[in-house]
Amino acid sequence: MVSLLAVFAAAGVSSWLLTGVARRWMAARGTLDVPNERSSHSVPTPRGGGLAIAAVVFAGLLAGTLLGWLRLEVGVALLGGGLLVGAIGWADDCYNLTYRPRLAVHFAAALWTLYWLGGFPRLDVGAGSLALGAAGWLVAALGIVWAVNFYNFMDGIDGIAGGEAVVVGTGGGLLLLAAGATDLAGLSFLIAAASAGFLVWNWAPARIFMGDVGSGVLGYLFAALAVASENRGAVPMLVWVLLLGVFVVDATVTLVRRALDREVVFNAHKKHAYQRAVQAGWSHARVSTLVMLLSAGLAALGYLALRIPGHMAVVALGGLGALVLLHTGVVAWAMAERGVPEEDVAEAPVPVRRLPDPTRAPFRAPSTMSLDRSRRADV
Repeated sequence: MVSLLAVFAAAGVSSWLLTGVARRWMAARGTLDVPNERSSHSVPTPRGGGLAIAAVVFAGLLAGTLLGWLRLEVGVALLGGGLLVGAIGWADDCYNLTYRPRLAVHFAAALWTLYWLGGFPRLDVGAGSLALGAAGWLVAALGIVWAVNFYNFMDGIDGIAGGEAVVVGTGGGLLLLAAGATDLAGLSFLIAAASAGFLVWNWAPARIFMGDVGSGVLGYLFAALAVASENRGAVPMLVWVLLLGVFVVDATVTLVRRALDREVVFNAHKKHAYQRAVQAGWSHARVSTLVMLLSAGLAALGYLALRIPGHMAVVALGGLGALVLLHTGVVAWAMAERGVPEEDVAEAPVPVRRLPDPTRAPFRAPSTMSLDRSRRADV
């Protein structure tokens, strides 16, 4: 036990150190998130810090697979799929890709994952299971791709995505331990530890942003872990959806609502409940803390669902239903509090600022002091 704790501590420290390196590197090469009318920050800030999370988790996956601590099919599935998602996320952070190549790679990663994990043949609902057959491939592929993207959508204020990963990784790890899936539990704890190291830099006021390379990888890892757990008969998929319920509900309800309003859902916006709360006057730290506390409560509810398997679906769906009501209440409160407009303004992709070539023109690199003071604004 002591040796495992040392490994997770080392993972957290490594992620912290690598995030600092990434921050200096991204600032030096001029890859910054530049604020615009749809941003929640006010100062150009380096992005791509999630590269540290990905590096630590992938190194752990490789070591665990080679040493036999992790089943071969799980290691190969998550390493291959994770590298695909991380690579396209990194390219998007640097070059602002359109959604088409990103979705294509996300689906390729999902299919790779399902091939190695044996598809998604059934869904445990507590009192029994639903046989999905070949349709399970489609359901699981769509679920993995949605997880990659909703995690990205929810990474809009300081600390929220990293904090969610810490809580969900820890809670999921404890549930997997209770179910006897120690290898998957170790992976879940590793994700939490790597995210904690990054969170030191990303907590409000953030000194670096996660970027698509981080948010996409985290969404993918949790989805792939959920599929592996379901297929193993450990923690069911429904419980994993409950664990990620704050992100799942906010992203899904917001997307559906915008689609029903005939908005262009691929355009950036600020209509998520967590964004509304910031617009209504809550600080980034306050909103992120509340999300972490809610997710911790959902982990406890997930444990209750596992203890009464005959009512697991009722508990899980009841928890998700309560989150839908909470989402509706937060949006209504925020709009009444600050009169947040309903109109959606189309936005081009967030630009990537690159510093001029010093050999061609005089320039001034962003100072360390300016980066240290960078923070997101509630606009």
